Order: sequence, then structure tokens, then C-alpha cells
Amino acid sequence: MSLASELREMNRHQWSAVTASFLGWTLDAFDFFLMVFMFKAIAHDFGTDVKAVAVALTLTLAARPFGAFVFGLFADRFGRRPVLMADVMFYSLVEFASAFAPSLAVLLILRALFGFAMGGEWGIGASLVMETVPAKLRGLVSGLLQEGYAVGYLLAALVFGLFFDRVGWRGMFMIGVLPALLAVFIRMGVKESPAFEAQRVAAPKRGLAFLTLVAVVALAAALAPVLAGSFSREALWRWVYLVDAPIGLAALFIFRKHWRLALYVIVLMTAFNFFSHGTQDLYPTFLQVQHGLGTHATSLITVVMNCGAITGGLFFGALSEKIGRKRAIVIAVLLALPVLWLWAFSATPVLLGLGAFLMQLSVQGAWGVVPAHLNELSPPNMRGVFPGYAYQLGNLLASGNAVLQAGLAEQRHNNYGFALAVVAGVGAVAIALLTAFGPERRGADFTLQGEEGSQKR
Repeated sequence: MSLASELREMNRHQWSAVTASFLGWTLDAFDFFLMVFMFKAIAHDFGTDVKAVAVALTLTLAARPFGAFVFGLFADRFGRRPVLMADVMFYSLVEFASAFAPSLAVLLILRALFGFAMGGEWGIGASLVMETVPAKLRGLVSGLLQEGYAVGYLLAALVFGLFFDRVGWRGMFMIGVLPALLAVFIRMGVKESPAFEAQRVAAPKRGLAFLTLVAVVALAAALAPVLAGSFSREALWRWVYLVDAPIGLAALFIFRKHWRLALYVIVLMTAFNFFSHGTQDLYPTFLQVQHGLGTHATSLITVVMNCGAITGGLFFGALSEKIGRKRAIVIAVLLALPVLWLWAFSATPVLLGLGAFLMQLSVQGAWGVVPAHLNELSPPNMRGVFPGYAYQLGNLLASGNAVLQAGLAEQRHNNYGFALAVVAGVGAVAIALLTAFGPERRGADFTLQGEEGSQKR
């Protein structure tokens, strides 16, 4: 049976789950990427430089694993659907509040809060979808779900091109409140994950007091770097890597029976996040600063880039059902290597656009396999928290990337192309090696309990 025929067999509730999770990740990414287009403008308004504003990305990424852990634990206790609604409302309201930041310090606090909320969406949304759709469609739907991220980036590029010159960066953040409307759709049209319902009785019942305590500690850890005033690169890295990272890794206690698997996935996701954020977050700055492109040219190239991302995610996600998750990821990331020069060192907008399309076809092609791969590797009864926690802890460990790349570029007279190429090349090789020697459980049965649920079908 063709994939098209299998997709037509999905029922309304399965499509509602896919739609809600796709839009959740799309609008989450939309809110996140609005910021990267505005570094230069925000720096100008607050009388500072791009590197100081880029600290916001590090704080956002560093806060995400704590949110993933908290929202994931609540999702394993109370269900995917209600927690996903709460999470979408949270990150939307924080995005709106960012428009009224009176200083860079306040803006950075709000971006850390946004990261905490953003951390919860991916893991819960991915679990809801992977537990709802037929196993034979996980690869294709995985690619579709993950490319909500690229669609969000594309929408941010379009909104930036259409409205930034009229409303400024504060108006852009106000537009970012729109995802809150998604909570209404989730409330009205989405059913709870059938796998969660089947395992509800057997699932571990952590008490509300314990979950609240974990939430308070995690939120404190997420906000601590910015509240401590760690705004310089050196101070921020010390806090993130010497304080936040050990605290985040301490959560491995929850997965102590599966600690080797958890540690492997965290390392893999660290490489994945260096690869994606290293090719995306400073790309608009690369176009604006190094090539002197204006609002509309930057917007157009970024749209082209994300068209490549969507193409790659859908193609390699579907391909992973035929050749396996690992092979699809390795092939996708290795395609980045011959594209590096065209992508980072071209001189004309046309060649820059072509390079951007091909690079993100590779990057998001590999990422398109990740939602299915991580959910299949996840221990049973922990699918709400494990994929999101591992993914977002990898984000924390890669969160210094924006500051690292900005500093590396400035040392070479704003040569952002060099900084982008170094991280992309190293990241691609690291992912290929880690994936090739790692496990795969394509087709794992999500309805089974215990170790049975982790076996390949």
C-alpha cells in the first residue's frame, strides 16, 4: 500500500493530533525565530552589540531542558493533551510580554522564561503524535512534525519581511501572541493519546507535591544564569556548563534503569543541536552584517532556506520507513559536507539562496527522522518526558553556540561564513558517527509495558 493510501486511512482524531502537534511546533519555532531577525535592531535600541543580544539565544536554549523535564513529567502523570494546552498558552504570553521589556536585562529574563515554556512543547507534541498514528506512518509523520520547525522559521521570515519596517521589534513580539489561539483547537479537537490511555493504570503516579517541587527547582535553575547577571560570554558559559548542565544531568536519576541509553541520546542530541542552531540562528545576521542585505532580501533567502528544510524533512522522514532511521540520518547529514562552500562562502544572493536551500535540506532531512527515532528509543511509560528531556538537554549543552559563533566571526572581522562552516562541518561528522554506532528500534510497539515495549516490532 502506498503512503498516500495509508495516510487516507487515518481517522479524524489521528489527523487532529498531527495538526495540533505540527502547529504547536510551528508556532513555537515562529516565536523563537522572530528574535534572530532582530538582533541588530534590539542591539541598536539598547545601545549594545549583537553579541550581547545573542546571549538571549543561549539563555533560551539553556532553559529548555528544565521545561521539557517539568512539562514531560506532568504529561506522563496527567496526559499529553491538557499539558500541551497549558504549555502553548505559557510560551505565547511570555512572547507577548517580551514586547514591553524596558531593558536588555528584562528582555533576557523573559527569553529565559520563553525557553522554559518552549522546552515542553516538542516532547509532548511528538509523543502525542507518535502514540496516535499507525506505526507504519511514523517516519513520514515524524518528518512532517519536525518540519513544523522549518515552517515556523519560514513564517517568521515572511512576517519579518512584511511587517518589521512598520512595527519594529516590539511589534513583532506582539504578533507572537497568536499561537495562544492554538490552545482552543487542542481543547476542542484533540483526543488524548491512546497509548497513554492504555498505560494510565500502570504508569507511575508521582504526587502533585513532588511535581510542584520539581517545577519550582527547575524554573529556578532555568532563570538563575540571567538573574545572576551572567551576560558576558565567559560568565554565561561558566554558569551554563558548570551549574545548569550538572543540574540537568542529575535528572538522569529518573532514568537510572536506562542511564546508558539516556546518556547516548543526550550526546546525540547535543551534536544535532549544534548542527541545526549552528546553521540557522545566526544566518540572518550573516546575511545582514557580512553581505549587507536588507530586510526583504534576508527574508526571501530565509524563506528559500526553509523550503529546503521542509523538503528534506518530509523526504528523509518517509525514506526512514524503507531504509531505517539510522541510515536515513547518516545519508542526510553527510550531504551537508559537499554543500559547505556554496552555503557559507558564496558572494551573490542567488548562490547564497541555493546554498541555504541545500544545507537545510540536509540539516532538517536528518532532523525529520528524530521524533520517530527518539520516541521508539524511549523507555515505556516515560515517553512524555524522555524524548523531550534528552532533546532539550542536548540543546542546553549546545546553547553556547550563538555566542561562540558570534565571537568567532568578530575575531575574523565579522566573517560569519567561517564560523557557520566550522560548526556545520564538525556537527555533520559527529552525528554520522554517533548515529552509525547507536541503537535503532524502528517499529517499537508503544502499547506494550516494560521491556517488551522497547523491542523492535
